[in-house]
Amino acid sequence: MFILIMIPFMLLELYLSLYVGERIGFWWSVIWISVTMVIGIRLLQYTPYTMMGNISQVSLGKLSMQEFQNASTAYLAGAILLIIPGVLTDMLGILALGYATYLRFVAKITPEHTKFNQNKGDDNVIDVEIIDERADSDSRIER
Repeated sequence: MFILIMIPFMLLELYLSLYVGERIGFWWSVIWISVTMVIGIRLLQYTPYTMMGNISQVSLGKLSMQEFQNASTAYLAGAILLIIPGVLTDMLGILALGYATYLRFVAKITPEHTKFNQNKGDDNVIDVEIIDERADSDSRIER
């Protein structure tokens, strides 16, 4: 099944790379591939800092665990796709990084969520304090 998906992808990648290379020229294609590879490697080097930032957003309650997983996966996939030479993989890498950036900015503007349930509007809850009368009477007798 994996082969059935990869063969059309690789053919499309080859076609788009040759088409773009023909349009912009050989040396510009080499520069493009080199620059995106360097950017992808740099992004992989900054992965620990990005993950720590995402973890801090989770601890503040601004990102859910699902959003943290999506942002982290998209960031790593985008960096790896930028390292792989080709036009299609570069575009997919940029889209993945855009999604990770979107999740990051949404986390910055969302309000913090508390980590506990608050009973808002639940009037059926009665707060009760239990006072042990024996302990009070025993302490009065000892005095």
